[in-house]
Amino acid sequence: MSLAAYQSVRRLSEAPRDTEHRLMGQITGEMINARDAQKEGAQLAEPLHRNREMWNLFSADCAAPGNQLPDQLRASLISLALWVDRFSSEVIAGRESIEDLIDVNRTVMEGLATHRLADA
Repeated sequence: MSLAAYQSVRRLSEAPRDTEHRLMGQITGEMINARDAQKEGAQLAEPLHRNREMWNLFSADCAAPGNQLPDQLRASLISLALWVDRFSSEVIAGRESIEDLIDVNRTVMEGLATHRLADA
């Protein structure tokens, strides 16, 4: 099976939480690689931009009519997305470390993994 065919089948069969977990893992990995390469400031723009995009998508999904997550969880995720946006600017400016963004993503990934196991 070709890679494109495999990816297409995975997209069709993968649960939304699995997709979110996989995406967050990829982006968190990019941030870890940048940190380990001792990149700073503007050198972090690409992984931080991808992280911001992901969190903006999560926020938009939480704000969409028909989202079935509990209201408190939706509000918390939207607040986290706003914090990620502001904090990323601080990281690029060199006033903060990328480590806090990595920690937030890892914590959310743990929650997604726990919820996935509970659904299984």
